Amino acid sequence: MPRSYLYLISFTAALLALPVQAADRATPRVAYDSIAQLQRKMAAGTLDSHQLAQQFLQRIRRIDQSGPTLHAVIETNPDALKLAGELDATRAQQAKRGPLYGIPVLLKDNIDTGDRMLTTAGSLALVAAPAPRDAALVTRLRKAGALILGKGNLSEWANFRSTHSSSGWSGRGGQTHNPYALDRNPCGSSSGPAAAVAAGLTTVAIGTETDGSILCPSSMNGIVGIKPTLGLVSRSGIVPISHNQDTAGPMARSVADAATLLSVIAGSDPHDPATANADAHATDYTRFLDPNGLKGKRIGVVRQLGGSERHADRVLNQAIALMKAQGATIIDPVTLPHLNQLGALENTVLLYDFKHDINAYLATRTRLPVHDLKDLIAFNKHHAAQEMPWFGQELFIQAEAKGPLTDTVYRKALAKAKRLAGPEGIDAALKAHHLDALLAPSSGPAFTTDPILGDHILGGASEPAAVAGYPSMSVPAGWVHGLPVGIVLFGAKWSEPTLIAIAYGFEQHAKAWQAPKFLNTVGGKPVPAGL
Repeated sequence: MPRSYLYLISFTAALLALPVQAADRATPRVAYDSIAQLQRKMAAGTLDSHQLAQQFLQRIRRIDQSGPTLHAVIETNPDALKLAGELDATRAQQAKRGPLYGIPVLLKDNIDTGDRMLTTAGSLALVAAPAPRDAALVTRLRKAGALILGKGNLSEWANFRSTHSSSGWSGRGGQTHNPYALDRNPCGSSSGPAAAVAAGLTTVAIGTETDGSILCPSSMNGIVGIKPTLGLVSRSGIVPISHNQDTAGPMARSVADAATLLSVIAGSDPHDPATANADAHATDYTRFLDPNGLKGKRIGVVRQLGGSERHADRVLNQAIALMKAQGATIIDPVTLPHLNQLGALENTVLLYDFKHDINAYLATRTRLPVHDLKDLIAFNKHHAAQEMPWFGQELFIQAEAKGPLTDTVYRKALAKAKRLAGPEGIDAALKAHHLDALLAPSSGPAFTTDPILGDHILGGASEPAAVAGYPSMSVPAGWVHGLPVGIVLFGAKWSEPTLIAIAYGFEQHAKAWQAPKFLNTVGGKPVPAGL
């Protein structure tokens, strides 16, 4: 064969490879860009939504589906590139484009989308058919021009099936891994969204929380998570645990991106009565991104929520020192009354609520073979090899045994839990010391994943705000042997603006975020990306 022909073949092959190589080189930069950085590139014409989606999908294939194999993304949107192209085509005609226009958003797989993607809460019981319509928050995202990139894996049924579960595991999606050390757990139940944001598989994500399901994975994956006030964001079209505690919220690598996302999804929805007053409080939360947001703030430290994990306590103390240096007044300690009474009350409420709420939700999914909690229990027994290889469904069984929401036991537990957590708990502590917010350590660094014995979580500060229905945030604050650790801020109902200002002021000086290295273990070697 002539040498010139061989050269032509080699040159042609190199040309064909160029787009892939170029996209591969660009991906890490775009993957960790903020919303504002991406919008500047798109405004300058150096990037468009189609290219952005293409690069994220390629990165998901290389990192999530091969290479480190995080199992963070349970499904990508088969129409993502088509939708991105449509956004590009109409970009010039959109005189008032919001900051989310063309930006990829990953949804936790318990949030309905009325498209070709499934909504399963990680369970094989729900794979028979997609949801009939978008959840209310998804409608808001699409209206803002956001690109729904896919669904994130999760602790199956948002971690409300067994008391010995492994966070981040689902029958449909397998086990999600922590991108900082792959043998470590991402916490849950918003495991996939947190790991995906940390790993640069999406720009931002939406998680959900009943108690800790945004805060814990945000801390252990080194990102920002906001659990909003109950009723600020609609739960319509979200697979439920409890209408008394469930809420969706933003997960992002920065406070600014989380605030941008919250600004879009907050607001009233006639299909969720809890949001009746949301429009009166929803706002553009980016207005509160003040680098001096700590100055003059009075912050109380709830030491009762610490002491379980020495590394988390150390990171908290470092955060306190920084806050003082930036002009905050720290009241340490502050006592949160009735804290030790909340757990038993919450457990009773959640068991009753789950039976009622999951049955109501399944009534909206008429094309599925399961129609109520009793059917789910039977499905899991019949498919035990796939659904219960490591742990059971004792919470399902306990919930099924509960009566209606008119039961006196339930009504008394609910009223007492709300009173002790809210007016006589958080509100009382804030008032007693004239505080703007409360501060506590988050969970300790990520524990090793153990499907046999379950999670080994040490510490956590999510319960008071979760039970009260008040807002809370996790913000990256420090590191332990290469594993991220956060702090938790929480406060009064509708106090998101104050929490965001404090969190942003802290973040801008702490600068605690770092990209993961995908180590095989703590102190180990990086696992290379796939092809």
